[in-house]
Amino acid sequence: MKRILVTGGSGFIGSHLCERLLNEGNEVICLDNYFTGSKTNVIHLLNNPFFELIRHDVTHPYFIEVDEIYNLACPASPIHYQHNSIKTIKTSVMGAINMLGLAKRINAKILQASTSEVYGDPDIHPQTEDYWGNVNPIGIRSCYDEGKRCAESLFFNYHDQNDVTIKVIRIFNTYGPRMNPNDGRVVSNFIVQALKGEEITIFGDGQQTRSFQFVDDLVEGMIRMMNSKPDFLGPVNIGNPNEFTMLELAQQIIKLTNSTSKLTYLPLPTDDPTQRQPDISLAQKELNGWEPKVQLNEGLIKTINYFDNLLSK
Repeated sequence: MKRILVTGGSGFIGSHLCERLLNEGNEVICLDNYFTGSKTNVIHLLNNPFFELIRHDVTHPYFIEVDEIYNLACPASPIHYQHNSIKTIKTSVMGAINMLGLAKRINAKILQASTSEVYGDPDIHPQTEDYWGNVNPIGIRSCYDEGKRCAESLFFNYHDQNDVTIKVIRIFNTYGPRMNPNDGRVVSNFIVQALKGEEITIFGDGQQTRSFQFVDDLVEGMIRMMNSKPDFLGPVNIGNPNEFTMLELAQQIIKLTNSTSKLTYLPLPTDDPTQRQPDISLAQKELNGWEPKVQLNEGLIKTINYFDNLLSK
């Protein structure tokens, strides 16, 4: 049994990670300030004697003895991370400093949940890990994009200077049960609008693309990365390389929900990437052949069922 700290553990992704780590026989300490996370995401875990839930903000130091740290704490949807852009940067940067300092003191292995947003609006397609990105450092998305880029730099600096054992992953668009229905992400937006029979809002002409990864595949990739060979630090892309336009996604969701919703078009937000697709060849090579197992149709059905139950309460 390992003692594992998960920051942002009551969030959408964090709650799935906590559940999986507990199921594998570990002791899990979940740290969250509930800015975007929710107790309801982990309430089913509270009766487990090896699960501990603590309200804490990672911009402040935290002291504990653990074997591993998964650093997920940070709002990840534009609506939430732009709500308080300074707080977003502080969470990424100061949170990384505090968790790296903890890992250094207790000699723990630490994984950083970085993001495909470090690539910005990419000039190359698909995106490989050696691509440095095309990011606007003063744009409305920069609080998240540059915060995560700085966190990556901190992780490698702590490794080089203090010999901290680090792992860095770059997460591409992920969806699944426990997404916040009001987080403004495209999958949850489209599903909620379709289930309510509301107009489905498409930004731009709907031809911009994303690659959608089901949350179970991401959690598998995260755990494999944490357990990868010592000299493999990352960064490594964790995402589904199958690419879809926003229009294709909307049409698929309308079909699966039997919705009468119509499409409506709005201007494309500033600095919104037009293409996003991971090259996962490095993950396949270094993470024991990891690749996504859940394809879009199957994952959407599970997510639609979750939101259908949520909205009917």
